[in-house]
Amino acid sequence: MAIMKAYNTYKYGKPGEVLRLVDIVEKEPQNTEVKIKVITTSINDYDWCMTTGTPLSYRFLFGLFSPAGKFRTPGMELAGIVEQLGPAATKFKVGDAVYGDISEYGFGSFAQYLCIDEKALCLKPDSMSFEDASCIPHAAMLAVQGLRDLGEIGEGQSILINGGGGGVGALGVQIAKLFNAHVTGVDTGKKLKAMEDLGFDRVIDYKKEDFTRSGHQYDLILDCKTNRSLYKFLRVLKPKGKYVSIGGQSGKLMQMLYMSPLLKLFSKKRMHVLMLKANKEMEYINQLYDDKKINCVIDGPYEFEKIPWAVQRLGDGLHHGKIVISVD
Repeated sequence: MAIMKAYNTYKYGKPGEVLRLVDIVEKEPQNTEVKIKVITTSINDYDWCMTTGTPLSYRFLFGLFSPAGKFRTPGMELAGIVEQLGPAATKFKVGDAVYGDISEYGFGSFAQYLCIDEKALCLKPDSMSFEDASCIPHAAMLAVQGLRDLGEIGEGQSILINGGGGGVGALGVQIAKLFNAHVTGVDTGKKLKAMEDLGFDRVIDYKKEDFTRSGHQYDLILDCKTNRSLYKFLRVLKPKGKYVSIGGQSGKLMQMLYMSPLLKLFSKKRMHVLMLKANKEMEYINQLYDDKKINCVIDGPYEFEKIPWAVQRLGDGLHHGKIVISVD
């Protein structure tokens, strides 16, 4: 009976208090599952929500009073090595390097080993480091599907990314620049200088300036925070502008969903809430990576033992780019 290390939480609270490194029995892959030796993982908003139980609406997903069994080990992005195949698994072979956003099939990458359906993973390009691979899938797909698919970004447009200092913003500005866009980023603190260095044409400190009152209008807004009302965003969109939310406060997201159909009755402005398709078109991102058109902005990598601290770091908004953890 093989034993591994994993982070478990049995109640909601501060990451440093409720995330515990424990010994658990390694599982065997079933049906189309594969067993992965996790080399690197990354920290995402879901990990914060799953650990703290906030916003409260997420408890309907993870468990009302404490995380349900399958949510006790957080972690939704990984890069690693295939160790074992389930009896019906055919996509990979033992020894393959893989990576992916596993959230459609489960969680659990804050562990040394993980069994997950093979559909949750893609082959890792040889040119891509494990550190880069663990910070690309979720953030890159949010940026691509938000800017290109829903936002229909056009050549030379004026773009704003709210929450531009995080993982999505770091990749989003690079993708927007492929369209020669003028990109404004909103964040605060030390992130602002790093954002300028990365290629944002203008940065706004939200603690000093409310961009919804600036009078400047945008062709496309990619919102990683969704912390303002629909009406505030409408006034900074151009007449045919588009707004795309990729996550944030649940109340504001619901407002967007309900009001979007009504908006079409009296305006050419459009509001969208992205329903992410995990790992869709990873080949597009892989090609951009190989062509050196995008670079990963990594906060870390940090040691496996620092996961509780890293989750708190994300919750406090102190990170720039993606927080990466070396598990192996």
